[in-house]
Amino acid sequence: MGQRKGAVEVMVMDLSFYKDKTVLVTGHTGFKGTWLCKILELAGAKVTGFALPSPTEEGGKVFKLSGVEGGMRSYIGDIRNFDALYRAFYAAKPEIVLHLAAQPIVRESYKDPMGTYATNVMGTVHLLECARTIGGVKSLLNVTTDKVYENKEQEDKAYVETEPLDGYDPYSNSKSCSELVTHSYKKSFFANGKVAVSTARAGNVIGGGDFAVDRIIPDSIRAAYAGEAIKVRNPYSTRPYQHVLEPLYAYLMIAQAQYNNEAKYAGYYNVGPDECDCVTTGDLVDLFCKHWGNGLKWENLSVGGPHEAKFLKLDCTKLKTTFNWQPRWHIDEAIAKTVEWSKVYQQQGDIAKCMEKQINEFFKAEGK
Repeated sequence: MGQRKGAVEVMVMDLSFYKDKTVLVTGHTGFKGTWLCKILELAGAKVTGFALPSPTEEGGKVFKLSGVEGGMRSYIGDIRNFDALYRAFYAAKPEIVLHLAAQPIVRESYKDPMGTYATNVMGTVHLLECARTIGGVKSLLNVTTDKVYENKEQEDKAYVETEPLDGYDPYSNSKSCSELVTHSYKKSFFANGKVAVSTARAGNVIGGGDFAVDRIIPDSIRAAYAGEAIKVRNPYSTRPYQHVLEPLYAYLMIAQAQYNNEAKYAGYYNVGPDECDCVTTGDLVDLFCKHWGNGLKWENLSVGGPHEAKFLKLDCTKLKTTFNWQPRWHIDEAIAKTVEWSKVYQQQGDIAKCMEKQINEFFKAEGK
């Protein structure tokens, strides 16, 4: 699990750890869930997924083209339905649980706050209740968001794990509540150490296969496919951007570490890029246009709308010092990999092969 390097223990996330482990992934049909299941299948894990169908036609197509469904047990269900989740959980009897199921879109949370809270808060309660009553789980990770913090909108502010949780919009706030629910279950029911519980607060992720609405990279891809200028809603907002494989690596690393040593590693972790990868949306789209080529342009479409944070950065010192972790792909390479995947998809190429190639490249980059 660890190696000594002088006086510092260097953590090694060994994918072979997951061989033959029983793993439940909620939200497995989504963007991050599909990539995560692909990694786990390549590692030889016994994967069960529980999720609604992908919310977009393209997302459902990506899930099929990825090839992950053939190597796992896939349950299509709503995490708001406790009985359905319980049945899938009981059938899987997982040792490791990775909770990704969520309503993840800020603007959608303004349209449907009740549905957002039901999914993001009560869905978490349902999952933790399954872990509490069924038993057998050794390691559980709840994936939340960097937006859980009370955001002071300060350009030079980077949030650490001990700061107050109080997301502004219904999505962010519901994820803050999901964190608090997890903290309560951890203290109330899992304090004996039999179930190691952590949360991971990840920054914005990009990568091939994300076709969600109201996200800048999916919007850019759709515009590029159509040969149109990219319409940018908030070009001056600063966000921490990272390739999807960065947080997935961290989730698997945390889940593995706490499986072997709950007391030392279970906790709450920010998962984000380095300072150099916290860029404005406009700069991000500039990079996308550069890598896409073909004269692709973007235009400023600041038309107001519901509140969205302008500045948001994470301090990931805890993750780095605990695990000697460092990001592998910086923003330019992350965009390049996203464009590579998107052009394979556009040309009806082999998506499963492209995903496997990028996963192998990413893991080979470890330690560089």
